[in-house]
Amino acid sequence: MTTEPVLKVSALDVAYGRAQVLFGVNLEVPAGSLVCVMGRNGVGKTTLLNAIMGVLHPTAGSIEFEGQTITKVPTYDRVRRGMGYCPQGHETFPQLSVYENLQVTWEAAKGKKGAIDEALDVFPRLRPFLKRRAGFLSGGQQQMLAMARALVTGPKMLILDEPTEGIQPSIVAEIEEVIERLHTEVGLAILLVEQYVDTAIKLADSFVVLDAGLVAHAGTAADLHDADLVRLLAV
Repeated sequence: MTTEPVLKVSALDVAYGRAQVLFGVNLEVPAGSLVCVMGRNGVGKTTLLNAIMGVLHPTAGSIEFEGQTITKVPTYDRVRRGMGYCPQGHETFPQLSVYENLQVTWEAAKGKKGAIDEALDVFPRLRPFLKRRAGFLSGGQQQMLAMARALVTGPKMLILDEPTEGIQPSIVAEIEEVIERLHTEVGLAILLVEQYVDTAIKLADSFVVLDAGLVAHAGTAADLHDADLVRLLAV
């Protein structure tokens, strides 16, 4: 008996107007696994995540979540089905307090009772700042809040777009530890966009590398030691 992947992307094409960005991309996230999407800047990593979340509409191909085709399902419905998204850039509502950020996200996603407390248990550093406006948090604190907002939706799969980019090293280590714990202890399926090979080797079960909008390589974390692959990923 084979287990259906939580997420299955098949032959996905995505374009901005006449400029095609993704070409026939295939990707699977097995239940409980952490899959890393890698590649240099501008190869289509964020475009892929936005298409998976319904922010962009593919010109060809299909997206399945838990065995159901969601290619034309709106973003809010994808969230309610169990897709938690943390986009690049520590996105929060800067004028709202930390608690209000969590609350409005929880309400919009119709999250389960106690989800806010559970998210704060994952990021206890946020508790002293519940009344502080998100715009006054440090970059690392904003990233924690962005991830906590994704968690209050009660995701079956967490999608993270470069969550450690531009953050102080001490917080990077903490966020990596949280990702690892959510994966190994909670058993959450995670799709992670990451540029750094060392982080991918540490966290990922498997990976795909995008190059010029195509899947150039795919394999397990052990394959990331390959010299040709490391050269392809060099920033």
